[in-house]
Amino acid sequence: MIELPGDLLYTEEHEWLRREDDGSVTIGITDHAQAALGDLVYVELPEVGQELDSGGDMAVVESVKAASDVYSPIAGVVEEVNESLADDPEIINGDPYGSGWIVRLRPSEKINEDELLSPIAYQELLDEEDA
Repeated sequence: MIELPGDLLYTEEHEWLRREDDGSVTIGITDHAQAALGDLVYVELPEVGQELDSGGDMAVVESVKAASDVYSPIAGVVEEVNESLADDPEIINGDPYGSGWIVRLRPSEKINEDELLSPIAYQELLDEEDA
């Protein structure tokens, strides 16, 4: 059973985002995504201060199986990257919703929740993929 926290929003590309109290948004990949990729060996992070477009490339995660682009679910400016992933990318495998976060963004526009998935809608997407 894939872990699916109820306080997050999700994308069809298997990213998650969490609104923080300071107005920033933390983004990572879902438990489903990390499980599909397998053991991660490398994470390419964006630069702090870099502007990201909604749906645009944000990072690259590489596993022993494949490399996969990670897309930004919202437009914003990178405020912080998870530097610990450079030395230990497998943090994402062990804790994708906690210490395995990838980027913290300052949104450049209001987040359109209609373009994102609730935990229930994301679970339905996973169920369809498994069918």
